Amino acid sequence: MNINKASTLGELKAAGYRYKSVKDELRDNLVSNLQKGLQIFEGIFGYEDTVIPDIERAILARHDINLLGLRGQAKTKIARMMTQLLDEYIPIIKGSEINDDPLHPISHFGKEMILKNGDDTPIEWLHRSDRYSEKLATPDVSVADLIGDVDPIKAASLKLPYSDERVIHFGLIPRSHRCIFVINEIPDLQARIQVSLFNILQEGDIQIRGFKLRLPLDIQFVFTANPEDYTNRGSIVTPLKDRIGSQIITHYPKSIEISRKITIQEADIRPDQASRVVINEIAAKLVEQIAVEARSSEYVDAKSGVSARLTISAYENLVGTVERRAIVNGEKSGYVRMADFVGVVPSVTGKVELVYEGEQEGPFIVAQSLIGKAIRSQFLNSFPDPERARKSKENSPYREIIDWFGEGNTLDLLNESKTSEFKSTLTGVPGLKKLISDYHAGVSDEEALFLMEFALYGLVEYSMLGKQPLERGTQFKDLISGMFTMPEGDFGPDDTDN
Repeated sequence: MNINKASTLGELKAAGYRYKSVKDELRDNLVSNLQKGLQIFEGIFGYEDTVIPDIERAILARHDINLLGLRGQAKTKIARMMTQLLDEYIPIIKGSEINDDPLHPISHFGKEMILKNGDDTPIEWLHRSDRYSEKLATPDVSVADLIGDVDPIKAASLKLPYSDERVIHFGLIPRSHRCIFVINEIPDLQARIQVSLFNILQEGDIQIRGFKLRLPLDIQFVFTANPEDYTNRGSIVTPLKDRIGSQIITHYPKSIEISRKITIQEADIRPDQASRVVINEIAAKLVEQIAVEARSSEYVDAKSGVSARLTISAYENLVGTVERRAIVNGEKSGYVRMADFVGVVPSVTGKVELVYEGEQEGPFIVAQSLIGKAIRSQFLNSFPDPERARKSKENSPYREIIDWFGEGNTLDLLNESKTSEFKSTLTGVPGLKKLISDYHAGVSDEEALFLMEFALYGLVEYSMLGKQPLERGTQFKDLISGMFTMPEGDFGPDDTDN
């Protein structure tokens, strides 16, 4: 008979069922997938040659795992994906609180059911999606939460003495028997609570309130930890670290391309937004470059890290900014502009932890600075190096543009101007259109306009032009005249205009 159709212990035995531990399940299914060339951790980009092989080695070694890394490095996502390596269904004794295996019961309830019903013991099937438990470690977590405690109400209702193990209310860990159990941010767990995990990890059993009780739990533990926690809030006590088989170091994406894949996969963009808004490759890379700049910024706390959530949130905000402009102007679609990066600022200010110097500058100014540095870094991928052009004035591709502003002309670009107004404003700058045709021939009209604007912002970052914020946009001007103004910031409103 089909083993998954068995509904009693007798039918399960007849079908040839054999008990297997959760670590053996993970190991055997991983071996099978590796032999078939199947990928388990789909959508985890940038870890193909580092973290994922380490996890696979730990699973083959049947180790409990600690994922150590800064925030936003997919630690919890990896742990949740490990359920794909479990068997699709496993049998449990029907009604068991701790998922008793019919051939290997460990609870009083499970043993009583087998003793009472024998081969007629009813069983049910547990899907692998239900075999995952997760707990965020916080200072208020107690031993009772994780392990269990005596339940006086149960003792009273069943008329049992406290010495009877049936009065125990099991905690999260016993209820995760034959499952994957994850404790996130383990250093935040009080040291005395961490101590309660020693026996579970080493001997696989638990102790509750002095009971002479041994529950040989079968659990795959996965812990996550942030190195910052080791000094700021707490630490993993040494004996607990010693009992965790493998500690695996995670990291941030090592390239813009990998970071871009993560952002596109994780960003929550509605289909109607995607059909209305166009974000070109340059703008998309600028979003990723902001995070790169933040991770090396003197104003940002490197120990805290810069989560991948920054770029995901920034991309979503960028799409929302373009969409809003299109809706306000009554246009069917919107093409990204550099001015739209004003909408990215809130995503940056809420995602970076500033050091003292950064706090002095203020999160708004720091965010603007990071965007400016991102523009400077990515500018050379689209245009000639302005530094070299400065030394070769006669042959500079920017000469006509710089000279026009040097004659006292200014350019006001409003953040929410209509496409027609945006086009007429930019094309009025001599040499700007020619710059795009020389270095980006054949691009669409919309991308050409974006590149014109991008060129102006880039020249500002290379100190060849000046600019100052307007109440609803940005004014570009000659660098020398710009030195006589004190702008509030690159992408934000100027208080003097209010």
